[in-house]
Amino acid sequence: MAAAKNISIEETVEIARKCWFKFKKVSILALYTPFVVCLASGTLKIETLQHFIAQNSYYLKAFAKGYEAAIECTDDDDAKVGLSEMRKNVMKELEMQDTVIQEWDSDMVKKCALNPGTVKYTDFLLATTSGKIEGVKTATLATPFERTKLAAYILGAMVPGIRLYAYLGKELLVFLAGETTHPYKRIIENYASEGFEGLALQNESWLDKLSVSLTGEELDIIEKLYQQAMKLELGFLLAQPLDQKSVIPISREHNPSEERLVIFFNFDMTCTAVDSSAILAEIAIISAPKSGENQPENELVRLSSADLRSTWEDLSKQYTEEYEQCIDTMLLGEKAENFDYERLHKALEQLSDFEKRANTRVSESGVLKGLNLEDIKRAGERMILRDGCNNFFHSIIKNEQLNADIHVLSYCWCGDLIRSAFSSGVLDVLNVHANEFIFEENLSTGEIVKKVESPIDKIQAFSKILNNCSSDKKNLTVHVGDTASDLLCLLQADIGIVLNPSSSLTRVGNHFGVSFIPLFPGIVEKQKISAAGDDSSRWNRLSGVLYTVSSWSEIHAFILGSM
Repeated sequence: MAAAKNISIEETVEIARKCWFKFKKVSILALYTPFVVCLASGTLKIETLQHFIAQNSYYLKAFAKGYEAAIECTDDDDAKVGLSEMRKNVMKELEMQDTVIQEWDSDMVKKCALNPGTVKYTDFLLATTSGKIEGVKTATLATPFERTKLAAYILGAMVPGIRLYAYLGKELLVFLAGETTHPYKRIIENYASEGFEGLALQNESWLDKLSVSLTGEELDIIEKLYQQAMKLELGFLLAQPLDQKSVIPISREHNPSEERLVIFFNFDMTCTAVDSSAILAEIAIISAPKSGENQPENELVRLSSADLRSTWEDLSKQYTEEYEQCIDTMLLGEKAENFDYERLHKALEQLSDFEKRANTRVSESGVLKGLNLEDIKRAGERMILRDGCNNFFHSIIKNEQLNADIHVLSYCWCGDLIRSAFSSGVLDVLNVHANEFIFEENLSTGEIVKKVESPIDKIQAFSKILNNCSSDKKNLTVHVGDTASDLLCLLQADIGIVLNPSSSLTRVGNHFGVSFIPLFPGIVEKQKISAAGDDSSRWNRLSGVLYTVSSWSEIHAFILGSM
């Protein structure tokens, strides 16, 4: 769409902004589509862009009809004027695109038929304009008053596409910095422009205004239309014919007969929103006897709940203080000019010694004594995992063609807690490598079977797992983590992904020459290299480069694709 100019928006965005944030995950998936990656890298074949522009013309025609219907339905005179301006913008853009298509003089473009992704969205929008909306009876839209609601529904189906392209433009703008010859500079700059942002804001403002009088149930319909539109916009990007190699998703090039995909991940704070040690401590405190309460002779002698809470607070405080001191000590040496894995390994041995001493203190304190196994399992089943985490592993396991091995490498004191957290559906096939409680008659003795206590334990477990894999296939390894304890495994993996990296991880990594690159720019750079036929586009262990992400949605799109 053409960029709107000189637009002033004073109104606060309400339902439009709410929907954008609620369904923004889809925008991440759109960003990671092969089409957008190739566009950002400047390696997209011109034929693919021509097809995209030709398909977009069908979109614009549907948008023009959408505005026409909204104008007809609304009884707000200001809205009629504003939406008429929006329609004029669409018609101008359509004329511009037709001129460009004629200049290309390409038979392929002129004869370009609707592709499935375009058909699905245009059919959806035209159905909405005619009142064929799930959850809405056409008969209820017969009166003039009721038809005013249809104007809001129509915008609910149109606004997501405009906002999505404004978002994509801004995300891609960074790849024009220092580039004077980027072939798609004009397209990216148009979507990233203040004018296009103004266009998105104005459409959102009209959606908000037309939704003011809607009931909660009717606003839910707006949300459903918005979500459906976002999914169809994603489908449109995925439907673009890409006759070239793309570095993502990595599952596309994965050949299970020759290559084994092995995924490792940390549990606490990588998958969870709360550290498992705090959950286990809370179970212990809640189930402990009150002060002065007699304890059965045949049960383990436990601290009172008050003493437990006090002891746990002291242990937590001591751990935090000594952890920071340990990190500071590790960084006393000279900062590495280049990536130095050996020095990093040596430094993390200090952290390993600290972690083992901390675990010994916990065992000796008695805070983990008397926890009921069933209570632990229930807590695991109720654990809140980070958004997208569960869905990612479900998708990995259900993809039989991928045939991936999945391993949890965790400091968690109790592997049963992790297994319970992943017990739903097909996730019980995950391989859990963690510490374990010793139980007597379903009650923990307070002792820990120490299997994975430290960064050194983690890398040893990582190496052992790979060594035990059969040699008939090559391994492609991915590790997802977030703390300094994950660094060695992240670097030994072919692809190390850091989810919301902790400050200790970045401090330690930077000191020993590790580079942290946001995943999407890293992928775009790999795409450039791949298009040039350079072998360095492959993913390799011990490169000294780790990729940062802010959500599991990015990981999902990178490995599995956007659908």
